[in-house]
Amino acid sequence: MARAYIALGTNIGNKRGNIETASALLSQRAGHIVAFSGLYETEPWGFRSPNMFLNLVLALETPEFPDDLLRLSLSIEKEMGRTEKSSGEYKDRIIDIDLLMYDNLVLDTPMLKLPHPLMTERLFVMEPLVEIAPDVIHPVLHIPMKEILERLKRR
Repeated sequence: MARAYIALGTNIGNKRGNIETASALLSQRAGHIVAFSGLYETEPWGFRSPNMFLNLVLALETPEFPDDLLRLSLSIEKEMGRTEKSSGEYKDRIIDIDLLMYDNLVLDTPMLKLPHPLMTERLFVMEPLVEIAPDVIHPVLHIPMKEILERLKRR
């Protein structure tokens, strides 16, 4: 079993319901959720919208390989009504499921980059991640998540 850290975000529809549905589907199809952060309400990142986001990070014990976990996540997004994944241009979304880390794996393929290349730049990811995994070491930067968050807040 591997431990994956996954970020969930939504800014349209029943936001709390979207998070609960995505979490339940991940639990049913991909493994056992061992930790949830609290919910964070945040401004849109990378685009303008009047709709605030609701975000959280969860830790999932999973038997799935990273590519399979990505495919499961994408199928859940589609099932919930997300029509396309952002490709450089962000927009409102019913659900966004991002695989942040998978154990200490470092991976760079056309479909999946681990750890998530933008996670350390996003307060809406780092704050909930640090809530549930403050001492986890970033597999590329080799420093704890809580230190990454402290540095990000000082910018």
